[in-house]
Amino acid sequence: MTELTALVGLTTQELEAFVEQLGEPRFRGRQLAMWIYRKGVTAFDAMTDLPEALRGRLSEIAIVNPLQVVDVKASLDGTVKYLSKLPDGEAIECVFIPHGRWETICVSTQVGCPVGCRFCASGESYARNLTAGEIVGQVLIAMHRRNPNVVFMGMGEPLLNFENLAKALRLLNREVGIGARRITVSTVGIVQGIHKLAQLGMQVNLAVSLHAPNDEIRQRLIRAKLPPLSEVLSVCRDYFRVTKRRISFEYVLLMGINDSARHAVELAKLLKGMPCHVNLIPYNMVVADFERPPEGVIERFRRVLVENGIAVTIRREHGSDIHGACGQLRRHHLKG
Repeated sequence: MTELTALVGLTTQELEAFVEQLGEPRFRGRQLAMWIYRKGVTAFDAMTDLPEALRGRLSEIAIVNPLQVVDVKASLDGTVKYLSKLPDGEAIECVFIPHGRWETICVSTQVGCPVGCRFCASGESYARNLTAGEIVGQVLIAMHRRNPNVVFMGMGEPLLNFENLAKALRLLNREVGIGARRITVSTVGIVQGIHKLAQLGMQVNLAVSLHAPNDEIRQRLIRAKLPPLSEVLSVCRDYFRVTKRRISFEYVLLMGINDSARHAVELAKLLKGMPCHVNLIPYNMVVADFERPPEGVIERFRRVLVENGIAVTIRREHGSDIHGACGQLRRHHLKG
């Protein structure tokens, strides 16, 4: 059987070329782009301004979204986790998080993750990069309103899948219409990737997962070989100079490992003078090797940072009852 062409992931120009190959005028590609990206329509029969013959032909050779939702779990707090099957039988998870009038969609960029943070379920295995269409497809599945916040904080290291990430960012901005400043790319600190992200000419937000105030603890927590923190912070300063976007630093608090007042002082010294904001993430249970610090310890860590001039928030937990909170997304393999 001939493999169907997935249209999510194609730009307007690529859709114009696609329909032209079918003997149709190029403006039909623009119509397709409008239905797919702006109206969120996935059924060709519903694309009423396309000729009936073209709709029939498209249904034979193409699909709109390469993802097939196979399970949906809703949390008591309104968070929704989507498990989607990929064409090769692998599967990924993305999460919808409501915030009153706003919403955030947390998307994956890889099947699993090769970085291997020891406290994160995503790093337990790794299969492959996602295509740009598979990345954007998650947003179209989970999007309830126009112009949501999109955070690349799901499964995978986005900057190790840079070409597909870059195309997905352009598609989300130019085709779906999501403002660049509403998009955040999270990374463990891939220096060359941060350089390339700065050169895209998009004012997307950068979040860097530190999780430690020094290289010794950081390398114990993360299996992959990482550049020293001095290099990571240097490229972050460059990113700010180019984009004028304040950097966010993610810090998972692990009891007895990186949560003391001494660690907080060390972190504050590391970030001194940096235009940044620290997101403290109390550990969400994944593996028994780590524990969440008591509330008093979390608050003490926050207070020490504030006293040392660092802007900080404690991230509110969303979707932990459906294993949809930070660090809880896993690689799935579905047969059939």
